[in-house]
Amino acid sequence: MLYIWDYYPRMSSKLKFAIIGCGKIAPRHAVEMIKHGQLAAVCDILKKNADDLSRLYNARAYYSVDDLLREEDAIDIVAVCSPNGLHAAHSIKVLQAGYNVLCEKPLCITSADGLAMIDMAKKSRKKLFVVKSTRYNPALVALKKSIEEKALGNIYSFQVNCFWSRPPAYYANSWKGSKSLDGGTLYTQFSHYIDALIWLLGDTRSFSGIRKNFAHKGIIEFEDSGVVAIEMESGVIGGINWSVNSFQKNMEVSLSILAEKGSIQIGGEYMNQVRYQQLEGFQPDIADATGNANDYGFYKGSMSNHDKIYDNLVKALNDDNYPFANAADGLKTVETIERIYNSVSLS
Repeated sequence: MLYIWDYYPRMSSKLKFAIIGCGKIAPRHAVEMIKHGQLAAVCDILKKNADDLSRLYNARAYYSVDDLLREEDAIDIVAVCSPNGLHAAHSIKVLQAGYNVLCEKPLCITSADGLAMIDMAKKSRKKLFVVKSTRYNPALVALKKSIEEKALGNIYSFQVNCFWSRPPAYYANSWKGSKSLDGGTLYTQFSHYIDALIWLLGDTRSFSGIRKNFAHKGIIEFEDSGVVAIEMESGVIGGINWSVNSFQKNMEVSLSILAEKGSIQIGGEYMNQVRYQQLEGFQPDIADATGNANDYGFYKGSMSNHDKIYDNLVKALNDDNYPFANAADGLKTVETIERIYNSVSLS
């Protein structure tokens, strides 16, 4: 009988991985882990989830984080794929045990937790990384290069639109929709795109806007739609318009930039396609992303760039100076979302 790991070549020097949280995103990690080494252990409080993933990858199954950390040794890195509100507690335990961490987005759902995670990484002298998959979309990579090279001149304004579909069935019998475990729509659905905005245009300064729950009353504990006006530290102004009420399917995640020497929009369903560009004197090498979104059956998530994440993770493990999203990057996203929620009322 052939198993999944039989289809991938093994590296001469294997890394040993573990996964905490065997939900829908975990298989994306597992399939990349075995390209670079061995998935040694998996953990989930739901026995079936842990057992199913362990059988598929010939890994040991655990049903508590404490058991995994007590029984396993020589793990190189643990992917924390548990619910958002548990990322901090699980990452801190792993770091205390002496293992590196790759935390799924968001890093956590409060800035206080993020600071505690960073503090523990420093104390344990281990690395704490965070998944920032949208940064690998070719269109965004090329746009960032253009901005860094001042090819657009002064940037005046921006607009981010995030219009996805999350019907009530998405939240049924799930931690999603809970303020304590989910955190909010900007954390679970759109944190990658908040990160993209900060990555491209720098830190934020001030916010004003409104949030509402139109179609998910009694189903989720926060907004399903919101609009916020933002001033960046650089003085650039813009806005974010987000909703999970798009009819039947994800429609758009876009970033539009108006600047001194050009106008450009990176759009599509996942901020992965050039929708228009009118630029002075240059034509950047901007290509559409060709990967697939995370497909969970009746709904789709963000672009799956986990192959690029793991290729770069392996390099970052061996080189402290290699550019790869770390906890400080993750904390900036969390702080921005937290400030939006604290500044923009839910009515």
